[in-house]
Amino acid sequence: MIIDGFPDREITVNGKPFLYFGGTSYLGLATNPNFQNNLISGIKTWGTAYGSSRNANVKLSIYNRAEQLFSELIGAEASVTCSSGTLAGKLVLEYLYKSENSFYHYPKTHPAILHSNSLPVFIDGRLHPNLLNNITENIVITADALLGLEVEPTSFEFLNGISSTKRITLVVDESHSLGIVGNFMEGVFSSISNENLFQKIMVSSLGKALGISGGLVAGDNHFIDALKNEPDFISSSSISPAYLQAFILSQDVIKLQQKKLQENLRVLFDGLQLNSDFKFSKNYPVIYSKNEKTYNYLLEKEIVITNFKYPTYKTAMNRMVITSNHTKNDLDTLKQALLAFN
Repeated sequence: MIIDGFPDREITVNGKPFLYFGGTSYLGLATNPNFQNNLISGIKTWGTAYGSSRNANVKLSIYNRAEQLFSELIGAEASVTCSSGTLAGKLVLEYLYKSENSFYHYPKTHPAILHSNSLPVFIDGRLHPNLLNNITENIVITADALLGLEVEPTSFEFLNGISSTKRITLVVDESHSLGIVGNFMEGVFSSISNENLFQKIMVSSLGKALGISGGLVAGDNHFIDALKNEPDFISSSSISPAYLQAFILSQDVIKLQQKKLQENLRVLFDGLQLNSDFKFSKNYPVIYSKNEKTYNYLLEKEIVITNFKYPTYKTAMNRMVITSNHTKNDLDTLKQALLAFN
């Protein structure tokens, strides 16, 4: 269906209003008036876009200020922004590939951090034999902090089973957890620790919960400095500086929207009992259904959810997303529809 405006809590299709429980604007910042005003302020200061290389002789101060703030909030030594989350992932993979690393990926890892030469971490439910031998080597493991079709953070306990002869670099995609999992902006990245880890790197789209068109890479100082000197980074356009100013100015706005989302989750999940066709967590703003009839049933109730074939899954995704902008009436309508379907 084609619509003529941003899909917030409600959309209009062929002149008819529908409640919308889809997308990825978890904190509702894209349509938040205060966030928009801060973005407008950023545009007036920095323009609508900045097409110059970050390594040019004239540099904008907003980048260092915003990236330092991201680093502090995430719990990383350093970070760098780029024009998209996919580019963030590709930059990291291409850099690591130059260092004679072997690549492995957790099941259903996002394509942005899936190297063409990558092998699966697990075979038939067990760690890949290469990860258990005594050969000394550098390896890269890529994984989503929170997988699509999952509602709980990925467990990284499997790292404990990998041979101590492996020098592990862990790359974690936080696109669907940054800003909505953990304390404020810590996400999953800061909680991952393992004595076998040589380094850990976070990549993320900023266009989900944070409403920022761009991507982020976080890691140690040496890695981030090296990434900034990569040809693809030097030659690519940067994230719009106006968005970074909006982020800096909107810390209180983000915190308020997080509180609203937590309250909305409490309202929706209070007393909501669903059968095994549904997967949800009371602490995460997404409900998945494997019942193919869910989408059309809710559509008849004038509720639209996300429904499409995702690249790393065999069947269509039925995904219900709760945002900070949904009202109590919206949530009650969805709850009653789900209970009746259940």
